[in-house]
Formats: sequence, C-alpha cells, structure tokens
Amino acid sequence: MTPEVAAILGLSAVTLVLLLGAFFATTRQDRKPRKAEPPGDTPLQPAEVAPPPQPSAGHVGIDYPDPRTIKVGDTIDCQSVRTRVLGAMYLSWQGNQWTEYLLDDGTRRYQWLSIETRAGLNPGDPPHLEVLLWTPVPTQGMIPAKTTLSVEGVEFFPVDRGTAAFRGEGVTSMPERGLLDFADYRAADGRLLCFERLQGQPWSSSYAQPLPPGSIKIEKKG
Repeated sequence: MTPEVAAILGLSAVTLVLLLGAFFATTRQDRKPRKAEPPGDTPLQPAEVAPPPQPSAGHVGIDYPDPRTIKVGDTIDCQSVRTRVLGAMYLSWQGNQWTEYLLDDGTRRYQWLSIETRAGLNPGDPPHLEVLLWTPVPTQGMIPAKTTLSVEGVEFFPVDRGTAAFRGEGVTSMPERGLLDFADYRAADGRLLCFERLQGQPWSSSYAQPLPPGSIKIEKKG
C-alpha cells in the first residue's frame, strides 16, 4: 500500500467516526424526555371540583320560631320593630286556608301579617311557609280589573280572585264572620298587590313584602 493510499484511508476513517458521533448525538437529543407540566397548569377535571356549600335555610320551629303559633295578644318583633297582635282573621277559599294578623307598633301605623302554607313550586317539592307583611297603599278609588293594573308606574298582572269566608278574633275592624272579596296581583319584579273588601263595601289595597325565615321573634302573651 502506498503512502498516498494509506493517508486517504485514514482520512476516510476519521470522517466516518465524526459522522457516526454526530448521528448518535442527534438521536439522543430527539429522544430526551419533555419537561413535566407544573401542577398548577394542569386543569382539574369536573369530577374533582367540589361543589360550593349551600347555605341552610333552617327549620321552622327548630332554628327559628314558627309564626303559625302567633296568638292574639302576643307581642312580636317583626323586622326589628316591636308590635302587638291586636286581632286575627282566619280565612278559607277553595280549600286554601291562611291567617292574617293585625299588628300595631304603637304609632297608629297598622299592618297585616299573613301566613299561609303553600304547595311546592314544582311537582314533588315540599310545601313551604309564605309570610307576607302588608302595608296599606292608596289607590284613589281604583277598582281591581281582571286585566293588568298600573299603580305608581308599576304594571301588575292578575293572579287570584275570589271570595273568601273568614272568622275574626280580637280587634280587626271587621265583623266576627263574613265574606271577603279579594283580587291579588303580581309585578314582574315579584311585588304583590292585593285588593280586599267586605261585600258591599269600598275596596282597600295593600302592598306585600315577603319576610325571610327567622325574621319574626315571638314573645309570650303578657
């Protein structure tokens, strides 16, 4: 073998070694494992997200006084106002029964408190207690129509209308027994408006304000 041939073969061997080294280095770089995602960047699956706790409304008669136990002559705290129960009216209409209490806060400002057990909003829902505080509102001789009414710029839609039988107790400015015509209306924002009258008498009207559970404290008849 001549020196020239030996030199060429040596250079070829070196070149081959360098090429193989570059190939293996490139192969190792491509197969290097990817960096793990930080735990905070991994989204939780829906099953892993705990539902927010639901506040408990409490239990009537256990967590707060049952307003159905109010009696004529009791003193109650209603919306932080101490009032006396002057009288009560027990009404019934088409199988529905409810009670209305006349309240006096000592300033000649009289209000009615109505309490009624109503069916659930949806089939299968348990009944719920509806407690409403009624405040008289002037309607300037307005007669309740069977269509929409506009009172003080608010549109009210008819809900219920009929004649209820009642029995009175205590001071109510009503006969001991009789019939009471009524017409209930509701606004889009949930406000209630009611017209009532003794048959043959002028109409009176009131706004209703729903009271949340536990907003009434009852003192024993003194």
